[in-house]
Amino acid sequence: MQMEQLEKSIYDLITETSTNLPKDVRRAIKKAKASENAGTRAAMSLETITNNIQMADDKVSPICQDTGLPTFKIKTPIGVNQLEIKAAIKRAIVSATKDAKLRPNSVDSLTGANSGDNLGEGIPVMKFEQWEKDYIEMKLILKGGGCENKNIQYSLPTELEGLGRAGRDLDGIRKCILHSVYQAQGQGCSAGFIGVGIGGDRSSGYDLAKEQLFRHVEDTNPNPDLAKLEEYIVEKANTLGIGTMGFGGEATLLGCKIGVMHRIPASFYVSVAYNCWAYRRMAININPTTGEVIEWHYQEGEKIEFKDDTTEEAPKKVVELQAPITEEQIRALQVGDVVSITGRMYTGRDAIHHHLMSHDAPVDLNGQIIYHCGPVMQKDDEGIWHVRAAGPTTSIREEPYQGDIMKKFGIRAVIGKGGMGPKTLAALSEHGGVYLNAIGGAAQYYADCIKGVEGVDLMEFGIPEAMWHLRVENFTAVVTMDSHGNSLHADVDKSSLEKLSMYKERVFN
Repeated sequence: MQMEQLEKSIYDLITETSTNLPKDVRRAIKKAKASENAGTRAAMSLETITNNIQMADDKVSPICQDTGLPTFKIKTPIGVNQLEIKAAIKRAIVSATKDAKLRPNSVDSLTGANSGDNLGEGIPVMKFEQWEKDYIEMKLILKGGGCENKNIQYSLPTELEGLGRAGRDLDGIRKCILHSVYQAQGQGCSAGFIGVGIGGDRSSGYDLAKEQLFRHVEDTNPNPDLAKLEEYIVEKANTLGIGTMGFGGEATLLGCKIGVMHRIPASFYVSVAYNCWAYRRMAININPTTGEVIEWHYQEGEKIEFKDDTTEEAPKKVVELQAPITEEQIRALQVGDVVSITGRMYTGRDAIHHHLMSHDAPVDLNGQIIYHCGPVMQKDDEGIWHVRAAGPTTSIREEPYQGDIMKKFGIRAVIGKGGMGPKTLAALSEHGGVYLNAIGGAAQYYADCIKGVEGVDLMEFGIPEAMWHLRVENFTAVVTMDSHGNSLHADVDKSSLEKLSMYKERVFN
């Protein structure tokens, strides 16, 4: 096999997967946008999402800054050297990371050190099997941490909040899948897609669930019972009112795909792999002699372009903010307000928050804004850093720290996605702070708002976890937790749980 050409084919697969949503996913998002009520927070979110999809396509830059843990599934003809393919995948991963098509996401689990090139023990994931066809099939999925953290596994029988007892039958499976959508809320960047694996053991069940994410959004399950269940889940999930980004609305789930395998008598698992709207999976067929791509998957049907897809809406009142922000300005904000930020903000994720609990801040954070973001960064030949992708990360991970850090350093605003919990909400009221929800996955939209990198601290934590000093213009977000004890996230959680309970009674025998 011509290894140089094979490496190029794999590099192209990585780039395409990271930057260009497949046709079937685009069609699902367009359908969701058309069904949303104009002028709502959900409609605004979908507008941002479609703009972001087009920007990523045009710039050939990552759709979402969290390019996940690359997972390859490869089928090879008998006699093909799988070791050579593994080596080519690793070289292509390193090149794609250097070219800012992937964010360096490989972290040593014991030391916390980032390898910087997306290689490490067990990373990338590569799963091989042989088949009798005469070409190589290579699938790739880039599944970010926000949606990966909302994966869930149920062991039947079990008791489910809002739904009661789920038994070892099709109706129990139905309840588990509905509950999996409810528990994700907006933290997995809804509206999302789910793959479900019924049976197996704990590991094979999750493998089966993730395998379902490679199916076409518009296909029909060959098992009639599962086909009926897939349709039911999408229909009912979209009545829960969780909506895009958990803001409420009509579009909560865009697709459900279910697979089944045998199990042992003692165990009955239902495993759910949740995927965000930035549904980045692609596949190619490769000539095993030349290494060239002979076919791209997911090319059926119309490719939706979003260039001329802007929806005309009534102008919203927008509150202009510039740091340092006063407590008086923060106390004037209410849940639902749209803010536009110009000036300076600082990124801070897991490592930064842990560090700040026991150390001084490297900069004066009084009145400042912390952005929960791990950007994709690239340094030019003059040594200047450029932001290639910069959407928000899931904020709930910082719940143990956030309130304490805001009070300790005088931080007035936090930007992230998915909301935070009661400890942070209480601190916002006590201290005079606000939580701003940006649109998850919209990494190009927000990168366009960042006009310069003015510094960086704590680079020893790695590029995603460092504290970047960003100069921004017209960075838009929505107030979803205010200083008066109000939380849109808590309200949507409560109302969606009430709606979930409507599906408590048996449906499938």
